[in-house]
Amino acid sequence: MRRHYLDWLRGIAVLIMIEAHTIDSWTRAADRTGPLYAWGLIIGGFGAPMFLLLAGIALALAARSRLRAGLTSSEVAARAQRRGWQIFGLAFLFRLQSWLISGGAFGQVLLKVDILNIMGPSMIAAAWLWRLGRSDRARVLLFVVVTIAAAMLTPLIRESVVLGALPDPIEWYLRPSPGRTTFTLFPWAGFLLAGVAIGLWVDRAQTPEVEQRVTIQLGLIGVTVAMAGYFASLLPPIYRETTFWTSSPTFFFFRLGLVVALLPVGYAWTRAWRGWSPVQEFGVASLFIYWVHVEMVYGVASAAIHHRLSLAQWAVAWITFSMFLFGLVRLKQWLGEVFRPSPRFWTKTGPLPRETG
Repeated sequence: MRRHYLDWLRGIAVLIMIEAHTIDSWTRAADRTGPLYAWGLIIGGFGAPMFLLLAGIALALAARSRLRAGLTSSEVAARAQRRGWQIFGLAFLFRLQSWLISGGAFGQVLLKVDILNIMGPSMIAAAWLWRLGRSDRARVLLFVVVTIAAAMLTPLIRESVVLGALPDPIEWYLRPSPGRTTFTLFPWAGFLLAGVAIGLWVDRAQTPEVEQRVTIQLGLIGVTVAMAGYFASLLPPIYRETTFWTSSPTFFFFRLGLVVALLPVGYAWTRAWRGWSPVQEFGVASLFIYWVHVEMVYGVASAAIHHRLSLAQWAVAWITFSMFLFGLVRLKQWLGEVFRPSPRFWTKTGPLPRETG
C-alpha cells in the first residue's frame, strides 16, 4: 500500500528545499544579517535530512514489499544497490547539465558533491548492510548502530590528517571544501541509514490503526532524540574542534529527532485531509522538481535577481516560484498522459511491464 503521509512529508521537504535555495541565492546582502534570514537558513537546513530519511524509509518499504512478493534477501539487496548506482549516476548527469547551461570550470562543476552524490552511495551502503542482517530485528539494530557511528565519527574524520593524502574529488565526499561540496558522507549518510531502520518498523503496520500507533511511537522517540541532542550540546564537548551547527553529533541527533517527530504530524494531516493535496503531488515529483529548479535558482535563468531581493521580495518570489514549479509538475503529468503508448502498443511489442514497487 502507498503511504500518502510520506508523500506529504516529502512535499514539505520540497517546499523547504526551494525556500533554502532561493533565500540563499536571491536575498541581498543587506538583509542577510537579521534574525529572519537566520531563521530562514535554519528552517532550510531541514530539507536535506528529510529527503534522506524518507529515501531510507522508502528503500526499506520497497525491500519488504519485494520479500513478500517472493524475492530473496540477496535479490532485494541487489535491486537496492542497483538503484543506488542509478542515483549516483544521475548526480553526475545533473552536474553535466549544470555545466552545459551555466558553464564554469568543467572539472569543478562535474565533480561537485551534492545531495544525489551522497544519496546514491548511502543507498549502496544500505544494501550492503541489508545483506549482513539475518532478520528485521537484526537489521534495525545494525542500522541504528551504524547511524550512531556515522554521527560520532564525523568530527574525527573531518580533522583527520590522513584525508589530505586522498585525491581531492574523493576527499570532498568526506569533509567539506568551499565551492566543491555541499554535503559529505559523514554525517549525512546517517539520515538515510536511520530511515531504513524506521522503514522496517513502519512496514510492520499493515492496518491504519496499527500505523497510527507506530507513527505516534516514532514521534515520541523523535522528540526524545531531539531533546537529548539539544541538552547534550550544553555539556562540555568531547571533541577538540567541533561546532554545534556543522560537525557536532549533537546537531545531527537534534535534526534527526525533529525530522522523525514529523511522521505522526504527516500521518494525522493526511488522515484529516482526504481531498486533493498539491503538497503530496510535490512529494511524488520531488526528483523532477530538484532536477529543474536548482539551475533556475542558481544559474543564468535568474541571474538578474541573484543577491538583489529584500526578504519581503524574496518571500513573494519564493511563493510565486513554487507555484510555477507546481505548474511544471502538472505539465509533465499531462505530457505523460498524452504521449503514453496505448495498450495496443504493448500487445504488439510484448507484455505490459511488471510493477516492481
